[in-house]
Amino acid sequence: MTREPQMYRQGDVLLVPVAEVPEQAKPVARENGRVVLAWGEVTGHAHAIRAAEAHLLEAGRERYLRVAEPVTLDHEEHAQITLEPGVYHVVIQREYVPAEVGSPQFRRVVD
Repeated sequence: MTREPQMYRQGDVLLVPVAEVPEQAKPVARENGRVVLAWGEVTGHAHAIRAAEAHLLEAGRERYLRVAEPVTLDHEEHAQITLEPGVYHVVIQREYVPAEVGSPQFRRVVD
């Protein structure tokens, strides 16, 4: 029996299952042999996967993760998560920041 992909959250990274990756998506290079979904802005820690069965792709400003076999998502300050095979939209949490008129009103959450 095959499990349906589910949503996963690790800190400020949310993985939402999707049916497919957009056709125009291009592979994102690994960093030190890892697929890095996001870097911590304060600590320099990373939400990353070492397994060869994980591939990060980018279409414009959107990122997608393709997982062929169960893989482990690691981060130095969060519990490991085992991701099931599937395709995921990578969403980085943002927070509203009241700002002066004409200034950006959203920023990435600092993890």
